[in-house]
Amino acid sequence: MRSWLLSGAALFLAVLLLTLPSSYSWGENADRLVANKAMDTLPEEMQPFFQSNRQFIVQHVSDPQESVPKSLNPFEHPRPADFIALDHYGPFPFSALPREYNHAIVKFYRRTLDEYGVLPWQVGLYSKRLTDAFHDRNWNEAKLSAALLAHYVTAAHDPFKTTVNFDGKLTGQAGVNDRFGGGLVDRYQLFFFLKPSEAVFIHDPTDRAFEICLTAHSLLESVLIADRRAHTGLASYTDEYYDRFYAQAGTLLASQLSDAATDVGSYWMTAWINAGRPQLPSQ
Repeated sequence: MRSWLLSGAALFLAVLLLTLPSSYSWGENADRLVANKAMDTLPEEMQPFFQSNRQFIVQHVSDPQESVPKSLNPFEHPRPADFIALDHYGPFPFSALPREYNHAIVKFYRRTLDEYGVLPWQVGLYSKRLTDAFHDRNWNEAKLSAALLAHYVTAAHDPFKTTVNFDGKLTGQAGVNDRFGGGLVDRYQLFFFLKPSEAVFIHDPTDRAFEICLTAHSLLESVLIADRRAHTGLASYTDEYYDRFYAQAGTLLASQLSDAATDVGSYWMTAWINAGRPQLPSQ
């Protein structure tokens, strides 16, 4: 009996792992493009530190969740922390889900939050961690926290990181998330330009992360429709498919990545301001 239970548990775990969303938001190139452009949004006082650590931040922004040291990983969850299935909680704008984490636990229990993702709260926590690193003048932790915060903020702009249909299988479009966030960026990044705005102060990092996720989710159906139209009449996902998909969804993609760069810079600047605007080292 015990061996049967162990086998059943192992099977359940295997199925769970196969159904988890990828720990990467977008593709690696998208993450790195956003982090790189985010540095252009910062005020002059922050530029030397971020410019000198550009290579480190761009390299580590696409680190998978599993590589994050436990001391830097506030949530220990079975699902990646760069994901939240908002549509599990009812219709848009998902007001049934409290934005305060402890209130959400009381209402839905931690097991539910574990299963359906904690992305906005993760953004809030890493914003606080970067603030603390700046305040304590712990520059090594600051540059790592800046990279990881950029990862989560960028993830919040990905429509497929906000839905139970994270891989397109529920609409018969398996892999659409990779085609949108990876394939289009890898193929056409030289043809679109990210145009982020100057960084602005964020009054409530967690609440802002929820708003970013809501905006991304509102774009989900447009991406799914573009994918279906691009694949019409084709037996596979050919160059013609990608040309069609880019023609229909490329502007939306570039806009989301530009907004992501603005928001990443804004979160970095906000952490610095909340830390008391410490003088940052030039390296």
